[in-house]
Amino acid sequence: MIGYVLLGTNDNDRANAFYDKLFAVTGSKRVMEFPGCTVWGRDAESAPHLGVTTPYNQERATAGNGTMVALHVDSRALVDAIHAKAISLGGQDEGAPGVRGDEGPGAFYAAYFRDPDGNKLCAFRIGGAVG
Repeated sequence: MIGYVLLGTNDNDRANAFYDKLFAVTGSKRVMEFPGCTVWGRDAESAPHLGVTTPYNQERATAGNGTMVALHVDSRALVDAIHAKAISLGGQDEGAPGVRGDEGPGAFYAAYFRDPDGNKLCAFRIGGAVG
């Protein structure tokens, strides 16, 4: 259902460097670039995508209170790797990797972090401990 999400940035170069390295962990890459806007995904045609942009109204970008982008991944190891990479790139920890709720076949395993602009993201996997 979701095609793409854009997050605001006040420093395109810093945001691009952060997301280039973060999404390299997932095998994603830059798929579109416009002045002041960069978009990442697996390829240009397949959704979803995530992008960063300077606000159209030219006002300062701010992180939305209660707004979060969740990145679905295939394994708990990848959740761990994304969280570790985000923190190593200067992101802020908002919740270490772990099960939220009960362990089991439908367990929700997630990690939370903020990018350098304060945007909140989550990497998650739904499924049992294997994977």
